[in-house]
Amino acid sequence: MNDLIIENGTIIDGTGSPRKIANISVKDGKITEVGNVSGPATRIIDAKDKLVSPGWVDIHTHYDGQATWDSYLTPSSWHGVTTAVFGNCGVGFAPVKKGTEEYLINLMEGVEDIPGSVLSEGIDFTWESFPEYIDALEKKSRIMDIGTQIPHAALRFYVMGERGVNHQERPSQDEIEKMTLLVEEALNAGALGISTSRTTKHKSADGTLTPSLSADDKELAGIAEGLKRANAGLIQCNSDMGSGEMELLIQAAQYSKQPLSVLLIQYNECPDRWRDTLSYIKKANSLGVKTTGQVGSRPIGVVMGFNTSVNPFSSHKEWKYLKSLNSVERMQLIKNNPEVQKKLISEVPENNHTKWINNAFKRTFKLEEPLNYEPTEDESIYNIAKKHNKSPWYIVLDHFLNGKYKDNFLMHTFENYSENSLDVIEEMLLSEETICGVGDAGAHVATICDASYPTFMVPFWSRDRKRGKLLNLEYLISKQTFKTANTFGLHDRGALLPGMKADINIIDYDNISVTMPSLSYDLPTGGKRLIQKSVGYDHTFVSGVEVSNKGEFTGKLPGKVIRGSQKAN
Repeated sequence: MNDLIIENGTIIDGTGSPRKIANISVKDGKITEVGNVSGPATRIIDAKDKLVSPGWVDIHTHYDGQATWDSYLTPSSWHGVTTAVFGNCGVGFAPVKKGTEEYLINLMEGVEDIPGSVLSEGIDFTWESFPEYIDALEKKSRIMDIGTQIPHAALRFYVMGERGVNHQERPSQDEIEKMTLLVEEALNAGALGISTSRTTKHKSADGTLTPSLSADDKELAGIAEGLKRANAGLIQCNSDMGSGEMELLIQAAQYSKQPLSVLLIQYNECPDRWRDTLSYIKKANSLGVKTTGQVGSRPIGVVMGFNTSVNPFSSHKEWKYLKSLNSVERMQLIKNNPEVQKKLISEVPENNHTKWINNAFKRTFKLEEPLNYEPTEDESIYNIAKKHNKSPWYIVLDHFLNGKYKDNFLMHTFENYSENSLDVIEEMLLSEETICGVGDAGAHVATICDASYPTFMVPFWSRDRKRGKLLNLEYLISKQTFKTANTFGLHDRGALLPGMKADINIIDYDNISVTMPSLSYDLPTGGKRLIQKSVGYDHTFVSGVEVSNKGEFTGKLPGKVIRGSQKAN
């Protein structure tokens, strides 16, 4: 007796193979057959005219804290994600010495824009070592499988203390050897790799650069030695990719004999540097160093509104009083008081924030239905204002006050959109060396709203794009299932094949889409976050257990903590 049979579905199996109409049988959490499946089953689902795919494997999330208090790991569970990997970008919460937890909270708040008050309230810190952290994660039931990496910043701070934070000293040989042992210990306990940050964008809430930024070749070699001894894991890195950076990272990966995965992002100040990075990735693969570039599927954008972390008006003199009001009172006062509106528009302060906003208007667009993540230059706030002979501040205020929604937002495209099109993303996606990532689910909670990228990816790039070519759906799905899973050694998932985990999405392809972003106040302490839900997931299964039906959770929590690489059956 099968537990589940899915009949008549259009199967895209995740491997890149052509779609086919077939049946799938499931028993004991595994796929048993794909093809002309028949026979009895506890449950049979007719998936005629539906798309059947593997569950999404999101390898770039930041649920390090949230996973300790939240069983449902939203927003990812709204978007067909069945496996989430966190511990990215060198930040996380283990190892940690008692009494020093606040520094890791401060760092996470600064780097990933998760309020410190939320983290302090939500995390109980019952662990010190990384193995103890994984043990703590296992104590909570959850909707999806999770895996984690040991974060370089926490490791360095644990070993070196304040000396590891101030960038004035290098670790001693004894300290490097201790890092090696701790990396080996973490990998043996089930960490999927080690992550590091080597970008100046990453700072703690108090403005201090992330500890791992100053790690030299000896320290990276020590970390690589830990991977080599464990014969496990990968190196994940977010870097500015300056001169010599990729050579150093490839050298570390080559020595460790383990894979390397780096973020591949277009920066406005150096819009072609990503191509150099991609060339290095190709070179590394030619040398036998398995290397991937993690890419997004749309512009990385700061979401702006009256109540988000980035508010264009926040440094205006008039806002000093307005910010003391609750959001309803504030909106009513501004709407009903033309004088206040006039001051917000005309009394523009001269400060760094305002200078940045004024410049940002050239790459800032209205978020409104139908959602458009590939707007033209003419649709920018700057050019709308120019066309109507208005101040950009007038255009922004009018949108915030008179838009259709409770919260009306702008999106500032600060990365992956230097040419005001997604042609660059298209080029990234078409590279065989890239996989999908960079959604940052769980992070940038009131600034960026990109955790929905797995849902966005499918219809936009295969069905909806208007300003460029459409891409093969089988290829796209492979990018965020089989290929992401394999990058992290998770060979038991990401494909609809016999013996694989029964992590499955049944999708109404004609209607799948993301919804308008909104603000929610559901984090610990009532902390706010931007959320974006989905439409079009008829069913989501984790290990053969239905966790979501028509967008509603079933209450089942079959998710497990992944310990190390997983073999295909």
